Amino acid sequence: MSHHHFEISTHGAGLYEFTGQVGAWVAGEGPIEAVLTLMVQHTSASLLIQENVDPEVQDDLQAYFHRLVPPTTDPSMAYLTHTYEGPDDMPAHIKCAMLPTTISIPVISGRMTLGRWQGLYLFEHRTRPHLRRVVAMLR
Repeated sequence: MSHHHFEISTHGAGLYEFTGQVGAWVAGEGPIEAVLTLMVQHTSASLLIQENVDPEVQDDLQAYFHRLVPPTTDPSMAYLTHTYEGPDDMPAHIKCAMLPTTISIPVISGRMTLGRWQGLYLFEHRTRPHLRRVVAMLR
């Protein structure tokens, strides 16, 4: 069993790929057979396995969730009461509640078994920069 912490700097809302970082760490653990579990330690960011070839996929996902859960300055969100941390904070918590914060990936012969066009992403839901922490466990 092995664990590691990844720190991902964000510069605003969007998807940040970190497949290479995780893949390098997993490979360094040797030719193991295990399950990799990743968990983001924040309540306003999520984890996704998503297409990593066409950047329009990430743009469209971000646009969709922004439309689905707009900032509290949007009249449709006037019912929200948790607004003192900014107009993007409570919507970020809602998006985080809708999307995974933990994912598991089989590791075979020391490699993650992601599909050909799949990558690992931190989905930042806040508009200002953050340093996000993701815990990884191989078991």
